[in-house]
Amino acid sequence: MGGRMSRRAFNRGLAWTAGALGVGAVGMSSVRAQDIGDVDPSRPLLFESPRLEPFADDLPRLPVLTGSSLELRSASTTHRFHRDLGPSPALAYGGMDYLGPTVEAHSGDPMTVAYRNEIGVHPLAADFDTTLHGVTEQDRTSVPTSMHLHGAVTPPEHDGHPAFLQRPGQGHVHEYPNGHEATQFWYHDHAMGITRLNVYAGLAGMFLLRDEFDTGTADNAWGLPSGEFEIPLILQEKLFTADGRQSIRATPMVPQGRWDGGTPGDVGVVNGKIWPQLEVARGMYRLRLVNAASFSVWNLFFGNRMRFWILGMESGLLPAPVPSTRVRLSPGERVDLLVDFAALEPGSTVELCNDEPPPLAASQRGARAMPLFCRFRVAEGRGSTGAVPQTLRGGPGQPADLEPVPTPQAQRTVTVMQLLDQSTGGTMMSLNNLMFGDPDIEMPRQGTVEQWNIVNVTPEPHPIHLHLVNFRVLGRQDIDVQRYMQRYPVPPVGTKWAPPADEFVTSPLAPPEPWETGRKDTVVADPASITRIVAVFPTAAQLGFDPDATFGVGEGVAPAQPPPDHGGHEMPAHAGHDTAPVASGPLQGYVWHCHMLDHEDHDMMLGFRTVAE
Repeated sequence: MGGRMSRRAFNRGLAWTAGALGVGAVGMSSVRAQDIGDVDPSRPLLFESPRLEPFADDLPRLPVLTGSSLELRSASTTHRFHRDLGPSPALAYGGMDYLGPTVEAHSGDPMTVAYRNEIGVHPLAADFDTTLHGVTEQDRTSVPTSMHLHGAVTPPEHDGHPAFLQRPGQGHVHEYPNGHEATQFWYHDHAMGITRLNVYAGLAGMFLLRDEFDTGTADNAWGLPSGEFEIPLILQEKLFTADGRQSIRATPMVPQGRWDGGTPGDVGVVNGKIWPQLEVARGMYRLRLVNAASFSVWNLFFGNRMRFWILGMESGLLPAPVPSTRVRLSPGERVDLLVDFAALEPGSTVELCNDEPPPLAASQRGARAMPLFCRFRVAEGRGSTGAVPQTLRGGPGQPADLEPVPTPQAQRTVTVMQLLDQSTGGTMMSLNNLMFGDPDIEMPRQGTVEQWNIVNVTPEPHPIHLHLVNFRVLGRQDIDVQRYMQRYPVPPVGTKWAPPADEFVTSPLAPPEPWETGRKDTVVADPASITRIVAVFPTAAQLGFDPDATFGVGEGVAPAQPPPDHGGHEMPAHAGHDTAPVASGPLQGYVWHCHMLDHEDHDMMLGFRTVAE
């Protein structure tokens, strides 16, 4: 064995020092100096990022964009992820060189966002897999996009349907009603078959919705931290090549240009920087986190195991702050944290860590938990000094308490599966034993309360996201997958398979985690289990728009115009391409899918329609 310490060995050492020893116990330089050894040669090979010094860069503060009429362009850029890496080709929204600005809006105030695709070269063009549904050779050089406001209740033509595409020079003016109470959305690309590539390259941003209670200013109903003390954090895992370029290739066993079922990273990226550091005052901070990774579920905690408070998740505030020392966050989920740095000494540091190992397939290759995201260094000055609220809902001057979970009027079983890809002999992911284009979709009736029993027969967790609706989590139960599948043999791919699984449960109903008791739009379906959720499918009258309207009919010929009030910033024309988006035919409804973007792209996504009586 040579004396050089591998990236993977460094991660193992970092996990131990950050997770077990806590704040300041062992410096990073001393960990790296140890000769822990190279990767075990008995394990399958993994690509590794170059060795990088943690905390070399400051955590970027993302710019904020406000107004009733906004413009967001996606473009090809270059971005430096770390002080010691060269510039990496990337994608970004809104004139940034990576990610997008934080959009802020007010509940009840409609907003238009003029989106335009100005992508030239895609940094991951060689990784496009043209065997996947909807992906063509043309996509490498004329990159399709579809911007989705994740968690928002929007008309179907403005939801970012994966088949409603805008290529370079094309745009779409999204209309967002913003009828939701204050919460934390995020926006990201959703193009068919390449969502993982577009988001990984940089097409993601935070969206904060405010209201009369959660104002985003110091006069909010609870005295929560605001301004400089409220910080959106976009968390990702990545791999990098030796010259600093982003890479989605986890293993040489999968050739470039072929889909891989899981791409865990070996470095943590926050707001576009690898393992950054933020100086914080001695006081309260409100941290708004999103798991924007392609694949990994994280168990997040601070290195000293200090307590924090969970205020809410993706669809709004909880009834009261939940004290905790950990929170589990899957791709697509968001969490709203209240963190108190007042008890830490000036000059001390604490890291945001993870210790959840990668799912089974990645672990079998030799992947390990990516253990670190960022460091907070405590300054001398005092910061926000408000108290932890006793309640968040139902009290004087607070939003109404959460309504009880409604009684289901109908139950629906859906299945999460891993299948043999008959066309390539490899693996594909599936919902209900179907591929995305299969027509046998769920069709809940408008106005109906439904319980969805999400049966995961795979050995890995899958975060399931429903567009259009928020839901409540009832809980999870283990099942005997072998008996279930013996009783109901799986037919050929393309025939729906979603038999009831209640007779195969092997445990009582475990309640949701304390932070999962509010409204949600994404939920982790654990391996070999049933995850039970309850959703209300709203009517057109309740929504103010028809959720079952058709859109995207034929080829558009009208220019994709910006909204009237544009602040003097016109979108430049691209001769010969300034046309509305092209759809292959009438589209209808929404989608539900696994938010592991690798899985969504092949083929763990289906459409659904909400039909009128």
